[in-house]
Amino acid sequence: MSKFDSQTARPDPMPVVPAWAVPRGPVTSDTDAAFLAGAALNALDTLVRMQPDWAGVWRQRLALKCAVSAVRLAGRSEDEAALRDVWVLRGSGDDLGPAGDIFAAYKRLAARLTTIDTKVLRELADLFAIRWGDELATIPAMIDAINQAGTMAPFAAAAIVTELYTIRPDAEVLAWWLADWMLAQRLRWDRPIPLLMAQRTSTAFRLETGRGRMRPGELGFERAVCLALAQASTEACRLAAEVSRRADRLAAVAPKLRAKGAGEAIRLLLDEDAVSGALRTAKLSRWASRRLFERLIEFDAVRELSGRSTFRIYGL
Repeated sequence: MSKFDSQTARPDPMPVVPAWAVPRGPVTSDTDAAFLAGAALNALDTLVRMQPDWAGVWRQRLALKCAVSAVRLAGRSEDEAALRDVWVLRGSGDDLGPAGDIFAAYKRLAARLTTIDTKVLRELADLFAIRWGDELATIPAMIDAINQAGTMAPFAAAAIVTELYTIRPDAEVLAWWLADWMLAQRLRWDRPIPLLMAQRTSTAFRLETGRGRMRPGELGFERAVCLALAQASTEACRLAAEVSRRADRLAAVAPKLRAKGAGEAIRLLLDEDAVSGALRTAKLSRWASRRLFERLIEFDAVRELSGRSTFRIYGL
């Protein structure tokens, strides 16, 4: 029995953020905000350590959500469908364009816990179209200082955003990427969970006057980050429950598939947000892959995500 089969045969209950840990209105106490963030992150931490076989697609869907928000921050209008198209339909060596590069940066975040050094920072600056400068080269020292201070995870995330935004306001999108990286490092996760960028325009960062958004470093910013993490963790756990149900359905129909390369396609569906309908592998021709996805649609095990009759894209 495969790891995937064994998990779906005896599924563990999906962690849920307690209702009392979800912000329902204004939270004016820093202590209360930190408590809510801690409770929500505890549920998310349990989920991360379960290491479900569908964690890849879950992370990549969170990455897509954050990428859309980052694209908006960059002044562009591409939505989830456009970013999927850019990524799934790309050819070898294709220029992904500014929005596609941002998506690539968030897919990279979700894939592994990268060591943050000058080389990586230069690569990220290129993907985010941020001018390189000596200020960005100080980021590893910022991270070291935050770690040496023993700052708790939510406040460490707030600190890296504040410190980078203070010296390079134009690098805000990178600051939020690093906040998720810092969170994973402090919580000792094997890879980051894209969370905070998608919350940038949420009510957590709304000024108490009700008009305008809080900027990094302003009074109450740490409290806002805590509330954003509580909300983001809640949404991530809800998404996990949905993905888990869809993965269970895929597992149930897998034995009915006859294509020799079906296992490779299923693995991609569990690892990626979306897969091209023209998928080709060593064991799967384009014709066979088209037929395979048609069968999966018939079994209600995947969805067609593009809404087009050509260049189809499939996912859980």
